[in-house]
Amino acid sequence: MTAKIFIDGEHGTTGLQIRARLAERPDIELLSIPVERRKDPAARAEFLNAADIAILCLPDDAARESVSLIENNTTRVIDASTAYRVAEGWAYGFPEMDREQARAIAQAKRVANPGCWPQGPIALLRPLVSAGLVPADFPVTINGISGYSGGGRSMIEDYEAKGEDAPEYLPYGLTLNHKHLPELRAYAKLSRDPLMQPVVGNFAQGMITTVPLQLGHLPRVPKGKELHAAIADHFAGIENSVIEVAPLQTIERSPEIEPERYNNTNTMRLYVFANDARAQAVLLAVYDNLGKGASGAAVQNLDLMLSGMR
Repeated sequence: MTAKIFIDGEHGTTGLQIRARLAERPDIELLSIPVERRKDPAARAEFLNAADIAILCLPDDAARESVSLIENNTTRVIDASTAYRVAEGWAYGFPEMDREQARAIAQAKRVANPGCWPQGPIALLRPLVSAGLVPADFPVTINGISGYSGGGRSMIEDYEAKGEDAPEYLPYGLTLNHKHLPELRAYAKLSRDPLMQPVVGNFAQGMITTVPLQLGHLPRVPKGKELHAAIADHFAGIENSVIEVAPLQTIERSPEIEPERYNNTNTMRLYVFANDARAQAVLLAVYDNLGKGASGAAVQNLDLMLSGMR
């Protein structure tokens, strides 16, 4: 069976990456609106309703409009915007989040592709909250750095136009109201909003997300080996996982912990560093913001949904 796939927004950053990943696959027929009809709303509705699976690579409002244009009960949707990430009736597209999540995605009619920033912290925190090592109301702080491709076409063009004059390290989200906070809180199993402080670096793609933990005020302070074991055990139980957990080490630095290391792959690698005497830990996730963080995750979810059709 050849599945008909329509990428609504195929000329944006994520859409182009998804199309490139699917272009040579014999099990997929990519539907594309002819150039002369691209601004015709009727054509968009036609292609959405003709697809077995529609992948929406659009701003939030446009994604909502696309969903409203689907008039049948057969077109399934993967939405890459933030519009539906905590919406009822939508499966969250992070297959490794729990043991049953891949099955939920495979069976879902509507899947919300995760954001790049939340996936690393969710992967690090959810196992710890589930294991009772970190309480749900713990005051979590999340830091990190991402390549400028995470800002979409306008940021890519801006950085590339500035060349050597582009900022090397650009903090943003300084209103402390980042759009990813709702999904991060929900799927990390937190009962309060984390404080999130992201940074854009002067490189195209790749990212590191960091969760520092001040554990000393907890009634029972977990050791580094307990944190590591809980995270490692979680992902050891996930079939077909693309998430790796690095061995627990006591080191000052490592050349492998750099944001571009897993570019053009779906790999996410997790690290736990701890100083038990200080009751402190730092959790790190390294992955490609355009791979596991966006287009790679969308294709991973697409494959799960296709497996449910076969």
